Amino acid sequence: MPPVGAGVDFLDEPLAVFGLLLVAGALVAGVARRSFLSLTAAFVIAGFLLGDGGLGVLELDPRSEFVQGLAVVALILILFRDGLEVEEEMLQRAWHLPLRKLVLAMPLTAGLVAIVTHALTDLSWTQSFLVGALLSPTDPVLSSSVVTNPRVPRIIRHSLNLESGLNDGLALPAVLALVAAAEQDAGFVWWEFVVQDVGIGFATGLAVAFLASRVMPSGVGLRHEISADQKSLYGLGVAFAAYGAAVLPPEGNGLISVFVAAIALGIWRPDIRECFEARAEDLIEVVKLGVFLAFGAILTFDGLFGDGWAAVAIAAFTLLVARTVAVFAALTGSRQVDLADRAFMAWFGPKGVATMTFALFVLGSAVPGAERIANIAALTVFVSIIVHGLSDYPGAEWLARRSEREPEPVTAA
Repeated sequence: MPPVGAGVDFLDEPLAVFGLLLVAGALVAGVARRSFLSLTAAFVIAGFLLGDGGLGVLELDPRSEFVQGLAVVALILILFRDGLEVEEEMLQRAWHLPLRKLVLAMPLTAGLVAIVTHALTDLSWTQSFLVGALLSPTDPVLSSSVVTNPRVPRIIRHSLNLESGLNDGLALPAVLALVAAAEQDAGFVWWEFVVQDVGIGFATGLAVAFLASRVMPSGVGLRHEISADQKSLYGLGVAFAAYGAAVLPPEGNGLISVFVAAIALGIWRPDIRECFEARAEDLIEVVKLGVFLAFGAILTFDGLFGDGWAAVAIAAFTLLVARTVAVFAALTGSRQVDLADRAFMAWFGPKGVATMTFALFVLGSAVPGAERIANIAALTVFVSIIVHGLSDYPGAEWLARRSEREPEPVTAA
């Protein structure tokens, strides 16, 4: 009889390291929150030091079922949580700034990054636009002092937070389409992708959310009052059910299905949304940290700087130029924010867990040059972790003091 655990020996070191890092992270969380190095950033650096680029304690294959499975689970949880945050009232009352940045600034950022990537490297246009799509989402984790500081004007906090919550799901179709196009090269047919992946995924997500919103009673079920824990667990089940239902024949895209199901369920059943958001955050945080650790472990110095100064230039252009130009262009004519507010929002568009998770997905695909694409994205995330971590707290305090000295701008009804 084989020993218990036989066949999963490859998990011994990763699980031990992850457990020790979680313990250490819990002990120093308060210190990390007050320093430039956030807990998520610390896991990336720890993975890098212990992985292929450092001591070699963690040996993870980016194309292994374990790493790819971790990426899929992380995407399901992140997209479901992000979709639930699209509250009906929030969309009705304060959607102008986030909508402008999502509809205009996000694709403009991706396009500018793609043009520079194609100009500085020998990557094809499809590969270059994939780099742009990977680097278009932003991450509120790396600017937590901004989105959680009550002294920062609410319109800016809300705009950055909603933008970060929604752009993961909105970047998803572009990433999936570009991956499919790069894999199939000349054999890619865009309308087939829209009909099958997007269309079936969208319809499946709506159907699952519709059924889920009616199966779960809002008050008493099975002669007992339904607890908040039950509703939270129910929401988690809906997330995985939406993914599983979509990938069955005729095979739509499960990740699109998850995001759509979350939006619909959050609007139709706000009680389930509130219970899930209140209780599932720790689970999502653990999965995120696992992704950061795994992503750091598969990176090396040679890989990060494989494209030399071109990779450094792409990272600098993404953070300093592309985001700034895109946000200023998108907010042109807006009377809700002044020039300084726009500059502030343009700067705080850090790259984080969405970019990393999408990059893991790319690494597991058959895209030519997948490692180069992922490494360019990873270098940008590393730089973002440092520069946004250093400016997070000081920037939030500066804007808070400025808003306290000046009256809020008058906005049209």
